[in-house]
Amino acid sequence: MKVYLDTSAYNRPFDDQTQPKIFLESQAVAIILQMVEAETVELVSSWVLEYENSRNPSLIKQAAMNRYLQMAELRQEVDEVIRQRAEQLQHNGIKAIDALHIACAEAVGSDYFITCDKRLINRCSTLTMKVMNPVDFVLEANDHDSSQA
Repeated sequence: MKVYLDTSAYNRPFDDQTQPKIFLESQAVAIILQMVEAETVELVSSWVLEYENSRNPSLIKQAAMNRYLQMAELRQEVDEVIRQRAEQLQHNGIKAIDALHIACAEAVGSDYFITCDKRLINRCSTLTMKVMNPVDFVLEANDHDSSQA
């Protein structure tokens, strides 16, 4: 199972943990990264993630995300096909950087696109790839594992 986490997911553990939603999403991201280490899911990275991370003014957040990205089994470059797909996605109201993330995730065959951006999740309801919040992903993956046992 291939998963692509967007920048909002990687940075969630650095947000205000006194808010229950943010705390739960942070815990879910930690669980997903544990799943990657246990090789129960395959992490996908991209040039877009690296670019966006390089623009983060916080060197601590940048270093943490770089460590996570090094765990990725697959890395997608941006090419003309991805740029064209991103332009199509933008016509559906998706921001340019998010469209590039989604196009990269699709190109590498990700099963899941994980984000903490509810607006983005709502705009991606027509995609064949599942776009969801990290908490929902962990619950779905757990249900999947339980049904396999």
